[in-house]
Amino acid sequence: MLENQKIRPAQVIGPLGEPLTLDSLPPASTTRWVVRRKAEVVAAVAGGLLSVDEACARYSLSLEEFTSWQRAVDRSGMPGLRVTRIKHYRDQYERQQRY
Repeated sequence: MLENQKIRPAQVIGPLGEPLTLDSLPPASTTRWVVRRKAEVVAAVAGGLLSVDEACARYSLSLEEFTSWQRAVDRSGMPGLRVTRIKHYRDQYERQQRY
């Protein structure tokens, strides 16, 4: 029975260096996604606090939306999550890949 259960950390380090727990994550009813909240969810999944499926179900996200957050963090860090700068960071990344 125990081998079927995944061992999860009690907390992970968040994007601002603070400890994140399941209780400190954004509420499931979140509708306004600021950069910090997106980054916290991405950090929770990366650290094993939540699975991708759990995060998508908890926050009513599509897999594509969540993976776009992950990609933005990987490419540009937290500033890449800003909705107003998506095109700028995407173009910058594509230019870097050409050279």
